[in-house]
Amino acid sequence: MKAKARPLSLTMRVVVFVAVTVIGCLTLVAWLINSSIEHHFIQQDSGELKVISQSVESVLAQPYGSEEALQQALSKAVAGHHGVYYQVNTVKGKLVYQSSKLDFTELSMEAPTTVGFNTDNIVKWQQAGHSYRALVSDFVLSQHSYKITAAIDMSFHIQFLQQFQQSLWAIMFGSAVLILLVVWFAIHQGLNPLRGLSQKFHDIQTNKMDVRLDQDKVPVELVHMVQSFNAMLERLQGEFLRLSNFSSDIAHELRTPLTNIITQTQVSLSKERQLTEYQELLFSNLEELERLTKMVSDMLWLAKTQNGLTKPQRNELDSHKEIDAQFEYFDALAEEGQITFIKQGQNHRFCCDKLHFRQLLSNLISNAIRYTPKGGAIIVNSEMSAAGKLCISVCNPGEPIAAIHLPYLFDRFYRADKSRKRHSDGAGLGLAIVKALVEANWGEIEVTSNDKNTCFKVYFGLV
Repeated sequence: MKAKARPLSLTMRVVVFVAVTVIGCLTLVAWLINSSIEHHFIQQDSGELKVISQSVESVLAQPYGSEEALQQALSKAVAGHHGVYYQVNTVKGKLVYQSSKLDFTELSMEAPTTVGFNTDNIVKWQQAGHSYRALVSDFVLSQHSYKITAAIDMSFHIQFLQQFQQSLWAIMFGSAVLILLVVWFAIHQGLNPLRGLSQKFHDIQTNKMDVRLDQDKVPVELVHMVQSFNAMLERLQGEFLRLSNFSSDIAHELRTPLTNIITQTQVSLSKERQLTEYQELLFSNLEELERLTKMVSDMLWLAKTQNGLTKPQRNELDSHKEIDAQFEYFDALAEEGQITFIKQGQNHRFCCDKLHFRQLLSNLISNAIRYTPKGGAIIVNSEMSAAGKLCISVCNPGEPIAAIHLPYLFDRFYRADKSRKRHSDGAGLGLAIVKALVEANWGEIEVTSNDKNTCFKVYFGLV
C-alpha cells in the first residue's frame, strides 16, 4: 500500500505562497517598467519622425528651378539628428532623393499612407540586419505628388532595452531570493514560541499534570490555543484523578466481599461442621456473590450507556403517575423506617424512556430513604423551571453534604465520608447510574445540600 504523503510544513507553505506572490508582483513590475520604456521610445521616435516629415514637406513646398536644386535643398532639410533617414519618391515609385544608401522604395510603396503625419502609420522595418521605425506619408502639390519616407534606426533602443532587461531581471531575481530568505528566517523565528510550547508539552507527564502554560508569555495568536490546552489539561487531570480513585475504590469494593467469602470458607473448613452450618455458609457466600454480580452488571451497563451503546426510547410520561408508582413500590421500606412520602407540584407530560426514568427515580428515592432519619419526610416535587423544562426534585432531610463533595457525588464508588459504614447492599454506583440515565435521555441533573435537606433535581424536556 502506498504511504500517504506528509503534508507540507507550515514554513514551506508560507514560503511557497510568498514566492508565488513575490514572483508574480516582480514580473508585473518588470513588465510595466519595460512597457513604459518602450512606450517612451515610441513617443520619442514619433516626435523625430514628425519633425523629419515636416522638414521635408517644407522643402518640397518651395519652388525650385531644377531637380538638382531640389535634391540640394532636400540634403539640407534635416540636420542634427543622429540615426535618422529620409527618402522622397513620386507616387509611382520614382526615387527623387534619399539621405543614405538605404533604399526604402519598397517600404514606401507597401506601407499605408495618409496626407500629413499620422502615428497610426508608423511601422517597423527590417533591412540589412537592422530594425527601423518608419513612417510613409503623402505630400500633394498642385503639380506633383510625393511619398515621404522617414525612418529611425532602432539599434540603439534595442541594445539599450536588452541590457536593461538583463539588469532588471537580475535585480528582480536577486530581490526575490533575498525576500524569500528573509521570509524563511522570519517564519523560523516566528515559530520559536511553538517550538517552546512543544518542549513544554513533552515535559508534561502523568505525575506532572498540574503543570499549566503561561498565556502571558506567548504571542497573542497563541493565547487561545494555550487557554484551550490548559482547559484540556484541567479536564484530563480531573478525569485521571477520578480514574485513580475509581481504581482504588473498585479494588476496595471487590476486596471486601471476596475477603468475606474466603474468610468464612476458611473458618468453616478449619474443622468439621454440621450440615446447617455449611448451609449458612453457602447462603452467606451466595449473598456476597450476588452483590458482586450486581456490581459487575451495573458497571457493564454504565460502560454501555456512557459510550452511546444504549438507545433510549422517547416515551410520553405523566410525572405524577410515575411518582405514585415509585411511592407504592417503596411504601413498605418507608414504613419500616417510619418515613413519609410527600408529592408536590402539578402533573406535567414529558419525554423520557419509561424504563430509564423509573430506574433513575427509584435510585434517587432509594438513596433518599437510606439517609433520611426516622420520622422524616421525603418530598418529590414536579414543577416547571425558568428555562421551560420539567424539574423533578427528590429532597430528604439529614446531615448536609459538604460543598467540596457535591461535584463528585455522581462518580462511581465515590463517598463523601470515606469512613462511614455501608447502609445497604449498594455498591456506590446508584448516583452514577442516575446521571448516565439522565444524560442518555438528553436531560440534566444537579444536587444541592444545606442544613435542612439534600435535594437532587432532574430536568427533562416537555412533550
